[in-house]
Amino acid sequence: MNVDMQKLSPMMQQYFAVKEQHKDHILFFRLGDFYEMFYDDAILASKELELTLTGRDCGQEERAPMCGVPYHACDAYISRLIRKGYKVAICEQMENPADAKGVVKRSVIRVVTPGTLIESNMLSEDTNNFIACILCDAGGWGLACADISTGQLFVSQFEAGAQGELINELGRYSPSEIIFNDGLLDKKEVTSFIKEKLHCVADLCDSERFEPREAEALIERHFSREPKELGLEGKESAVRALGALLSYLYETQQKGLERITDVGYVNPEQYMVLDLTARRNLELTQTMRTGEKRGTLLWVLDKTKTAMGKRLLRSYLDKPLVNPAAINKRLNAVEELVDDTILRCDIADALSGIFDLERLMTRVIYGNATPREFKSLEFTCRALPGLRERLAGCASAYLKEVHDRIDPLEDVCGLLSRAVVDEPPIALKDGGVIKEGFDEELDGLRSLVHNTKQVLVEIESREKERTGIRNLKIGYNRVFGYYIEVTRSNLSMVPDDYIRKQTLANGERYITQELKELEEKILTAGERITYLEAKLFDEVREAVSAELHRVQATASAVARLDVYCALAAVAQANGYCRPDVNFSDEICIREGRHPVVEQLMNGAPFVANDTALNNTDKQIAIITGPNMAGKSTYMRQTALIVLMAQMGSFVPAASASIGVVDGIFTRVGASDDLSSGQSTFMVEMTEVAQIMKEATPKSLLILDEIGRGTSTFDGMSIARAVIEYIADKRHVGAKTLFATHYHELTELESELPGVKNYNIACKKRGDELTFLRRIVPGGADDSYGIEVSKLAGVPDWIIRRARQVLGQLEEGKEVSPAKKKHAAAAEGPQISFEAVIPSEVEAALRQVDVNTLTPIEALNKLYELKSLLKD
Repeated sequence: MNVDMQKLSPMMQQYFAVKEQHKDHILFFRLGDFYEMFYDDAILASKELELTLTGRDCGQEERAPMCGVPYHACDAYISRLIRKGYKVAICEQMENPADAKGVVKRSVIRVVTPGTLIESNMLSEDTNNFIACILCDAGGWGLACADISTGQLFVSQFEAGAQGELINELGRYSPSEIIFNDGLLDKKEVTSFIKEKLHCVADLCDSERFEPREAEALIERHFSREPKELGLEGKESAVRALGALLSYLYETQQKGLERITDVGYVNPEQYMVLDLTARRNLELTQTMRTGEKRGTLLWVLDKTKTAMGKRLLRSYLDKPLVNPAAINKRLNAVEELVDDTILRCDIADALSGIFDLERLMTRVIYGNATPREFKSLEFTCRALPGLRERLAGCASAYLKEVHDRIDPLEDVCGLLSRAVVDEPPIALKDGGVIKEGFDEELDGLRSLVHNTKQVLVEIESREKERTGIRNLKIGYNRVFGYYIEVTRSNLSMVPDDYIRKQTLANGERYITQELKELEEKILTAGERITYLEAKLFDEVREAVSAELHRVQATASAVARLDVYCALAAVAQANGYCRPDVNFSDEICIREGRHPVVEQLMNGAPFVANDTALNNTDKQIAIITGPNMAGKSTYMRQTALIVLMAQMGSFVPAASASIGVVDGIFTRVGASDDLSSGQSTFMVEMTEVAQIMKEATPKSLLILDEIGRGTSTFDGMSIARAVIEYIADKRHVGAKTLFATHYHELTELESELPGVKNYNIACKKRGDELTFLRRIVPGGADDSYGIEVSKLAGVPDWIIRRARQVLGQLEEGKEVSPAKKKHAAAAEGPQISFEAVIPSEVEAALRQVDVNTLTPIEALNKLYELKSLLKD
């Protein structure tokens, strides 16, 4: 639609002037009780929000396309647009239309983007909402990530060739919005990761935002400290990324950024490397199949009571530590709470009454907090003194630290208690928010409104007494307002301060200065009450905002306590042990269990297994055995136990000694990457290549069925070469669990130092196969593929035909040396295990007490045992 600016109405000219500054945003333009959208924005929004598209006279022949939403319901509509990847500029009326001369003044007060949400109904309480800024140039990479809903801000920098490290950090934060400089455009590995894995909004920013001087000046202006005072000396890339991010936030938010009071420099070497693939394969926060929380490690561990604790627990999962000293301090705190059940339960009860301090404080600072959110803040403050008191006798360093950092905030609590009524309305505009007794003028106005009739009766009574006119009365009409009416017979008694306003047939009507002032108060009391409540509410908000640093420190301490308490509760409920975390190269787990699977077994016993890995004689464990036997479960449980130990949690095992690993890398399962046109095998090999590139001797590798996406000989060759490469200390040298169907690979135990064979024990009786779930030394002599197919419900005809084909193949080919070796060892681990595992008859026989049996009972028992024999 062609628009002639000269012919547009003044209001529409104002609209276009604002829209010119926000071309890439959908503009919510406030008109009275609605936010309206016009022209292209209206056409787009009407489709996305399913709104009726109408028109508005705009000074031209054609009406301007228009749609709108009620201002009080705008959050729901904005949320829908944000989820679709749009950005919304909110243009507010900056003056009362009734007082405006000409066009009402309007201005954009905020741009809402996916990475700058603060509204609780648009955010997940247990997940941070980060916006990231990436700088890429010849000097290296800079990364800055902020969650403005909590006030958290982190920066990192990487060398020019460290794209993998940058990608891993992005994966940890999983930002919902990214801004970047033009240096990123030709970095396909990073841009592909953003597009195909993060699926977030990503926009190119002006290069001016990344200028070093501009960045440093903005950082100093915001924090009132130079970059070097923030720990960023010599970190130019990080500084430039931070400056660009702050510039973007100031441009879009207008206010509220004082919530960000500090910045943390994150050195990736402080944390275990966990790339997106590992987090997905280990199902840390969502399941691979459904994307749900149930069935994940987070689901098992999350016994937190507060939203802050939930977010911190997720952060611990994403960032396991690599420093045993720091890990053991966390474990000391958890252990103290495990040992003192009463203390832990008392703390949990107190935590249950604490609301989301971090996000509440952000809404207070933005001026968006509702009266009920003020009350939630008060209730939280009420719980703090008792919570702090419970920690007074704690011995562990971190619990002492938490105690010291929890501020009771009694002054804040007192202010909120005095200021806000116990059961406030949803919105300030509904009135009745400020408590009686908080402000004398407000109390007087309320009293006047509620007692107008009584006040007039008192004035009338007083005037009768003063003048002696017994039939004097006070009345009201719309023309003259309040008046005093006197009959003709009493006119001579009217005092001098009465001012005549109207003559009647049988008397006169007067006003007094007092009555005139009272009338003005009564008629404007409603407006005055609304104004005063808003003013007082804002003063309370300012007073609470001034305590930001205290509240922020307390929120952080409460979150830590919540996590320690949750980990202790899980440990005690599930029989976990405290791991010994150290700098050794050994992982020794006795009777380890999968923390998630055992919770899903509905009380059935979980078969525990040992794990022993090091960098010398037990570096690589080659695990063979049939599908469904438990190889993947075992490998994942080992990785999860190591991860849990390094995040500071007790672990599901009888005992565990964990030499810290610098990263966990996984290649598990098969999946096509259809979005990038990659086959299963290509995805597999890409992941293997990345692991071989990033893993170190201190890493833990979980590799499942390498090479199965191609032909048998190709796959076997690749799998063998991968093992040899890992075993070579000059290349990788990492501790590895390697599951495979290629039984020929078990020969490597005798060829490579540090390689050990293990298999999943099974018991076969006739055509029946039982998985024993036990890891035992030695290689498997059969994959039991046909038996597994039968268990899976494959039709009998296929099973019978498969046996025929297998027999023909085995008769028609020469047995390989590896096969001969397994045949010769038929009485080895797989067969001998049957001797170890008791049969039904043997198990029943062991239960018989022969000393107490009568002859007839012995005969019956013999028949019973005989009936158990098969074949």
